[in-house]
Amino acid sequence: MLRLGVNIDHVATIRNARGSSYPEPVRAAELALAAGADGITAHLREDRRHISDADIAVLTDLCHKRGKPLNFEMAVTDEMVGIALGAKPHAACLVPERREEVTTEGGLDVVKGQDRIAAATARLRTVGARVSLFIEPDPAQIRASAAAGAQVIELHTGAYCDAARAGETQRAEAILERLKAGAALAGELGLEVHAGHGIDYATVKPIAAIPQVAELNIGHFLIGEAIFVGLPQAIQRMRALMDAARLEAEAAA
Repeated sequence: MLRLGVNIDHVATIRNARGSSYPEPVRAAELALAAGADGITAHLREDRRHISDADIAVLTDLCHKRGKPLNFEMAVTDEMVGIALGAKPHAACLVPERREEVTTEGGLDVVKGQDRIAAATARLRTVGARVSLFIEPDPAQIRASAAAGAQVIELHTGAYCDAARAGETQRAEAILERLKAGAALAGELGLEVHAGHGIDYATVKPIAAIPQVAELNIGHFLIGEAIFVGLPQAIQRMRALMDAARLEAEAAA
């Protein structure tokens, strides 16, 4: 079954906007898991703009007690690797990070950063973390990810989602084909395939239908939708769309 990881970063964004103690990201994580999420994703940025060190400790404890995975998104820095080695999350997803960016703008350049990324990957695997690399669906990046020792890649779906929402049908279809080809290549190389960034109700089904994709990680849209309908309802609708897309794809195969 296609898994859903829920990113709760932006609950912390709202909390930090007022410097208060609420809303609590851990409460969002509890609601997400109860609503059918398969795991929780949290990105501890170097500037701590949303998730804090204390959040990671509490989320690690919650996921351990619930028997659910915590996916720790992180930059490839000594500080973040050290924090991950202490927290021992189920998964560590290495992402590019620039302080001036609003959100992650693209995939990690594993080709250029091969040595640094391979070293971080090796250290993270010593504490049992499944290492994922957040990359574009580029064959060179996928092969470099396998060579770096990652067990998982997460394909950046932002460009596809942006094009689809803008009504740029031809461009969206071309990007979707790249995502499909990338997922197939990763599968051939023995990599587990995840996908994420920018996914909403309107864009989830074509991505969920890619047979090699084992997990979708979705955050910003679900937290935004939760303002209007509640987090459990937003997650349940997303889950229903994911499951329907996978069943339709399997029936058509």
